Amino acid sequence: MKLLIIEDEDSLLRSIIDYFTQEDFLCEAASTYQEGMQKATDFQYDCIILDINLPGGSGLQLLEYLRKHKNADGVIIISARNSLDDKIAGLDLGADDYLTKPFHLTELYSRVKALLRRKYASSSNVIEFGQLKLDLLLKTVSYSGQSLLLTKNEYELLLFLLTNKNRVVSRQAIAEHIYGEQTDNLASFDFVYSHIKNLKRKLKEKGGDDFCKQYTAWAINYQYD
Repeated sequence: MKLLIIEDEDSLLRSIIDYFTQEDFLCEAASTYQEGMQKATDFQYDCIILDINLPGGSGLQLLEYLRKHKNADGVIIISARNSLDDKIAGLDLGADDYLTKPFHLTELYSRVKALLRRKYASSSNVIEFGQLKLDLLLKTVSYSGQSLLLTKNEYELLLFLLTNKNRVVSRQAIAEHIYGEQTDNLASFDFVYSHIKNLKRKLKEKGGDDFCKQYTAWAINYQYD
């Protein structure tokens, strides 16, 4: 899972990153309005944790811009503003949740998990596609009741494809989901082929069919089928 934390208080930002990294989230950070806007519009995230008071602009303005431009990333506002009017304003602009400071990181984590359940797996922690089951909480995958032992990158790849089913996704989008900002330092996206190949092999070993179709156009794209 990929998070963007937009927060200007360095100690809180670092604490959130450290906590969620330990929970196997890929975390990216921004500490200003402009930096947050650039990352939120250039990349796709499973959840954005957004402060309201930012250097250079308001988090509410950033949220309004994202929603007007059809950005579907989940957003949780974190703010010292705890009035009812502030909460209503944030939620009415499209925030999925609103958490007032100070808060325990365990509560923020629970709210992020709840958002992801609503976004990807309805009322449960499990995403199902035919005989394939992926548990968001336990981070396990099974096919026809048989467990699949996946690497972290293979798990993230499968999750990305499942949550983008019926869409064609590019190698670059896959790379950015797995490696985040580090993608800019990669010489090529050839490693995506290796992850796809290994994932298909492990599914076939459990009796699963190929889970993606390959297309050739300006770039090579993949689609969950």
